Amino acid sequence: MFGALLTPERLSLTRGCSAALPREAARFGTRAALVHSASLPKARLHPMFDGLTAAGITVQGYASSGEPDFAGLTAALHHLKPFDPDLVIAVGGGATIDLAKAIAALLPATGDLLRHFEIVGAGAPLEAAPLPMIALPTTAGTGAEATKNAVIAFPDHRLKVSLRDERMIPRLALVDPALTDGCPRSVTLASGFDALTQVIEPYLCARATALTDALCRDAIPRAIPALRRLKEGEDPQARDEMARVSLFGGIALANAGLGAVHGFAGPLGGQLGAAHGALCGRLLPEVLIENRAALGADQSAMAARFGEVDHWLAEGLGAEAGAGFSALRAFADACGLPRLAALGLRSEAFAEAIRAAKSASSMRANPVVLSDAALEAILIRAL
Repeated sequence: MFGALLTPERLSLTRGCSAALPREAARFGTRAALVHSASLPKARLHPMFDGLTAAGITVQGYASSGEPDFAGLTAALHHLKPFDPDLVIAVGGGATIDLAKAIAALLPATGDLLRHFEIVGAGAPLEAAPLPMIALPTTAGTGAEATKNAVIAFPDHRLKVSLRDERMIPRLALVDPALTDGCPRSVTLASGFDALTQVIEPYLCARATALTDALCRDAIPRAIPALRRLKEGEDPQARDEMARVSLFGGIALANAGLGAVHGFAGPLGGQLGAAHGALCGRLLPEVLIENRAALGADQSAMAARFGEVDHWLAEGLGAEAGAGFSALRAFADACGLPRLAALGLRSEAFAEAIRAAKSASSMRANPVVLSDAALEAILIRAL
């Protein structure tokens, strides 16, 4: 299947492209809500404010801290509504971009906002078009600058759920790897495993297309060597590579799908409050092993894809042929990713985690239907 490809209307993947923000923003509006990570250094943030102001744009800032939940989203909407922006700009990691996407989608909305969310609401379509949005990622992980949903936590339900609409894809993505320079090592590695997962799962999923395949085949072999270099220290070229992997992953997942890693990671993130990238890094090798073992005799084409991924991982990690998945587990250990037990998962919670994963939207694209025993084996090995 060739397929269509949903992407931002325009995107730039170039070191230094964030300098174009004032000129580009002026194409979309004159009153910008700038949603930024609270940890973003002032030396990076202030020039953006100054440049936008010089371009004739009135700016209202809003600092985002941690992963967004519904209460925080509601507070942000209450804060920004009187300003009446006609443009939303996000500068931060995936959590900040998700918050900004939800703000852009819901500021024009009326009535009960909860009804637009999946699972906890009715998943009702947005009636009003979202405000135009520009995304500038400062981490290389979620690819949120190219996706059509925003993940919001509902702590009372112990869930993270999506607000989803194709019009939520940012109108412009300025992917400047320089904005990721100096990102803390732990964040770099955890988000890097998320980016890796998001080019592997779409390649192996049941809804892959020729277009998403092209992106994933380019990105998967780049990811491991770049992560290995960043594990050892700062490396601008590796930062450039991971920004590319993250962007390609965002486009791929928005157009193909994911699988059991994200089927588990969403519910577990809601239950444990754990970082998404760390969960993905721990689950990915175990899901790859179980998925390959569950392939049927009539799935030779999919088996060949698993062989390709194993080869790329083994080659990138310097492992023997056929040992790519186990080598990935060892690399996660070497990177210091916490095991699921350290993140708070207990064996008595397996049943709830399995039930939630089976009903997750990401699980629908998994290449095989995994039994409860296989799902439990994934959790046991990742524990």
